[in-house]
Amino acid sequence: MTQYVMDYIIVFVMIVGITALMGVIANGIGEKIFGGSKRKEHVNETKRTQAGWNLVGGKK
Repeated sequence: MTQYVMDYIIVFVMIVGITALMGVIANGIGEKIFGGSKRKEHVNETKRTQAGWNLVGGKK
Protein backbone atom coordinates (compact mmCIF):
# COMPACT_ATOMS: atom_id res chain seq x y z
CA MET A 1 0.00 0.00 0.00
CA THR A 2 2.88 2.35 0.77
CA GLN A 3 4.31 1.80 -2.70
CA TYR A 4 0.95 2.62 -4.26
CA VAL A 5 0.73 5.89 -2.31
CA MET A 6 4.32 6.81 -3.24
CA ASP A 7 3.62 6.10 -6.92
CA TYR A 8 0.47 8.20 -6.74
CA ILE A 9 2.35 11.11 -5.16
CA ILE A 10 5.16 10.91 -7.73
CA VAL A 11 2.71 10.88 -10.64
CA PHE A 12 0.71 13.72 -9.10
CA VAL A 13 3.82 15.88 -8.67
CA MET A 14 4.96 15.12 -12.22
CA ILE A 15 1.57 16.00 -13.73
CA VAL A 16 1.28 19.25 -11.77
CA GLY A 17 4.92 20.18 -12.46
CA ILE A 18 4.73 19.47 -16.18
CA THR A 19 1.46 21.38 -16.46
CA ALA A 20 2.93 24.41 -14.71
CA LEU A 21 6.07 24.36 -16.83
CA MET A 22 4.11 23.98 -20.05
CA GLY A 23 2.16 27.13 -19.21
CA VAL A 24 5.32 29.14 -18.60
CA ILE A 25 7.01 27.79 -21.72
CA ALA A 26 3.96 28.41 -23.90
CA ASN A 27 3.64 31.96 -22.56
CA GLY A 28 7.30 32.68 -23.28
CA ILE A 29 7.09 31.33 -26.80
CA GLY A 30 3.88 33.23 -27.44
CA GLU A 31 5.39 36.52 -26.27
CA LYS A 32 8.49 36.03 -28.43
CA ILE A 33 6.60 35.05 -31.58
CA PHE A 34 3.41 37.09 -31.33
CA GLY A 35 4.55 39.93 -29.05
CA GLY A 36 5.90 42.09 -31.87
CA SER A 37 6.56 45.70 -30.98
CA LYS A 38 4.16 45.59 -28.01
CA ARG A 39 6.26 43.07 -26.08
CA LYS A 40 7.27 45.61 -23.40
CA GLU A 41 4.05 47.63 -23.44
CA HIS A 42 3.12 46.98 -19.80
CA VAL A 43 6.67 47.49 -18.54
CA ASN A 44 6.98 50.82 -20.35
CA GLU A 45 3.58 52.00 -19.10
CA THR A 46 4.54 51.15 -15.52
CA LYS A 47 7.81 53.07 -15.88
CA ARG A 48 5.91 56.06 -17.25
CA THR A 49 3.45 55.92 -14.34
CA GLN A 50 6.21 55.69 -11.73
CA ALA A 51 8.36 58.46 -13.20
CA GLY A 52 9.13 61.06 -10.54
CA TRP A 53 8.15 58.89 -7.57
CA ASN A 54 10.29 59.01 -4.46
CA LEU A 55 12.17 55.83 -3.54
CA VAL A 56 11.19 54.49 -0.13
CA GLY A 57 12.61 51.89 2.24
CA GLY A 58 16.11 50.87 3.20
CA LYS A 59 19.25 52.92 3.51
CA LYS A 60 21.63 53.01 0.58
